[in-house]
Amino acid sequence: MRDLHILVIGAGIGGCTAAIALRRAGFAVDMIEKDPSWSVYGVGIIQQSNVLRAMKALDIIDDYICAGYGFDHVSVFLPDGTQVARIPNMSLVDGYPANIGIGRPALHKVLGEKAISAGVEVRLGITVQAMEDEGDRVRVRFSDGSEGSYDLVVGADGLYSATRRMVLPDAPEPEFTGQSVWRYNLPRDEDVTGLCAFQGPTGLGLVPLSNEQMYMFVTTPEPGNPRFPREMLAAQMRERLAGVPAPRIRALAEQITDDAAVVYRPLETLFVEGAWHRGRTVLIGDAVHTTTPHLGQGAGMAIEDAIVLAEELSAHDDLEAALRAFHDRRYDRCRYIVEASRAICLGQLGLGPAVDNAAATREMSIRVAEPI
Repeated sequence: MRDLHILVIGAGIGGCTAAIALRRAGFAVDMIEKDPSWSVYGVGIIQQSNVLRAMKALDIIDDYICAGYGFDHVSVFLPDGTQVARIPNMSLVDGYPANIGIGRPALHKVLGEKAISAGVEVRLGITVQAMEDEGDRVRVRFSDGSEGSYDLVVGADGLYSATRRMVLPDAPEPEFTGQSVWRYNLPRDEDVTGLCAFQGPTGLGLVPLSNEQMYMFVTTPEPGNPRFPREMLAAQMRERLAGVPAPRIRALAEQITDDAAVVYRPLETLFVEGAWHRGRTVLIGDAVHTTTPHLGQGAGMAIEDAIVLAEELSAHDDLEAALRAFHDRRYDRCRYIVEASRAICLGQLGLGPAVDNAAATREMSIRVAEPI
């Protein structure tokens, strides 16, 4: 299939990489995004060796590396701040680092610019109001009153996917784990040249984003899934760090003063059993497999989805066969990430067996190094 006209719903990490991969495969691509400003929150993200391999495949690895901070190791600390290990990481792309810490706005800029330069037609501030699968096409009505007709629709609209509810109405809803994550950007300490992971009941790490900046993430139990007013967020994050034994962390906590810069997110999971498509509409990324961040692979799985979908559409003359092949290549890998990440989360909460994070991370690194 070489002459498909494809609609991508959602212009986040998964949507943008899908649009780029599909354009590289020669398909015409429209992409819509409900946010008229096409913005993302300002903290960072860790991406690992399999993501760098994917960025190489998408031909954007150099811009991607320049926008972040590459590193090849993880340092492990006891709760009191004593370093107990420095674990080297293996690169999957010769001449490039194994991992990267990158600000979400910087990553968003790289992906958005690449999508536009690749010829993707981007429309902002609109949503899908209705879709009708006519067998050989999907007719779409948009919120601005316009309509379109497509050979394939790709739902990349995240955890609360409206597309999922339209095409897979019996799919499960996201489940709150009992834990939430707090993130905040800080000036980079000179010795933060890789992920610094602190052990203990409060999951905590420091990640370099650039020569000047790093971010802190903190995972905490939040019974009842509370919501906090914006003006309370900095104080609430500092409060959760008050009992951390490491003096360094308590000192960094004093710099958490800007409520608007705190990103707080309840951790939810979702895995859709069975098919990820119906007719001419397919779901990718968080719309079908949302993971907690404990293994740092949520965005990575969405990016790999994008590449595999483009490959299978290119390899098959029959759309149904292509979408089944996409599902078969992605299902077990994504399920493993969701379940292994959730196991760490539940272990931290005392709701399941305690998980050795270092061992789980090593196993994950081996698994994701396998071909996609």
